[in-house]
Amino acid sequence: MSLGNPRLFCRSSVNSALVILLNYLPVEKALWSTLLKKQRELYSQFLKEMIIQPGIAKANLGVSREDVTLEDHPLNPNPDSRWNTYFKDNEVLLQIDKDVRRLYPDMAFFQRPTDYPCLLILDPQNEFETLRKRVEQTTLKSQTVARNRSGVTNVSSPLKTSAPNSLNEYEVLPNGCEAHWEVVERILFIYAKLNPGIAYVQGMNEIVGPLYYTFATDPNSDWKEHAEADTFFCFTNLMAEIRDNFIKSLDDSQCGITYKMEKVYSTLKEKDVELYLKLQEQNIKPQFFAFRWLTLLLSQEFLLPDVIRIWDSLFADDNRFDFLLLVCCAMLTLIRDQLLEGDFTLNMRLLQDYPISDVHLILKKAKELQDSK
Repeated sequence: MSLGNPRLFCRSSVNSALVILLNYLPVEKALWSTLLKKQRELYSQFLKEMIIQPGIAKANLGVSREDVTLEDHPLNPNPDSRWNTYFKDNEVLLQIDKDVRRLYPDMAFFQRPTDYPCLLILDPQNEFETLRKRVEQTTLKSQTVARNRSGVTNVSSPLKTSAPNSLNEYEVLPNGCEAHWEVVERILFIYAKLNPGIAYVQGMNEIVGPLYYTFATDPNSDWKEHAEADTFFCFTNLMAEIRDNFIKSLDDSQCGITYKMEKVYSTLKEKDVELYLKLQEQNIKPQFFAFRWLTLLLSQEFLLPDVIRIWDSLFADDNRFDFLLLVCCAMLTLIRDQLLEGDFTLNMRLLQDYPISDVHLILKKAKELQDSK
């Protein structure tokens, strides 16, 4: 990787690089048109099967009393019951909804209406049930969701200001319109349905957000129009690489997050033993800060444009997640003087509210650490 290379996420070539680096499309551009058409049609099929059809089925089940009492009904304990599946999906949906509504509250983008709402779902002729309506109509409580990922849920960066809690505090868009956060919600819901082993875990919203923003703000109208489908497949491919970070049962395995956090400290020990010993002396464990840094790919530590710049370099590196460890070490060494002088309380504050916003400086330091091997 060279920091002097053109930025992968620059406005002129944003997705040409992104779709290749995340293995969504091949290097041969001649194949792109056919493959994009196929993948976007596949995503439309997902929408029909997992959002439109369940809504129609729910409506139909409520029309006929005979259907409700004999074939299926809301209290049917059978795990194969369509009602049972619908209610379980609602639990996941409520957690997704809660998270995406507060996605990047420091910027208005995700609250604004998209120029390309999903016409398949917002069809005025059919009035299909949107996920937003589904959330508003359910009486389930989000507290019933037990899919929290320890460490991600309650540790939020000061950069992330608190978002409104009530559904009514958000601007109601006219019929036929939908906000960008609603698009992100659909992406995460479809992912959860297709990946029941992991479903949705808090923090995934912070991973999909920058990807969607990159597609949805591209100057090329084709990327922008199909931002939802293209983001879904790129997100799915990225999650295939980092999903172990979100699976608690794998924490202590070699592919788990605990091993990676310890790797940050072992790398720091090689690069700056004095700083390493200071953190050890103060009993500042990597779990206190590196968990969030690594799991969310630093997406909560910086403003969105800076997150995109970091991911630019991260995805371009051949050993992208080894480079992430070096970025974390660079962040530590760049504030070594403050850490060496500070006590436990001060240092924890520094690490949980990282003071340097110049990501180019951080990436430059990470490259120096990489080259010093």
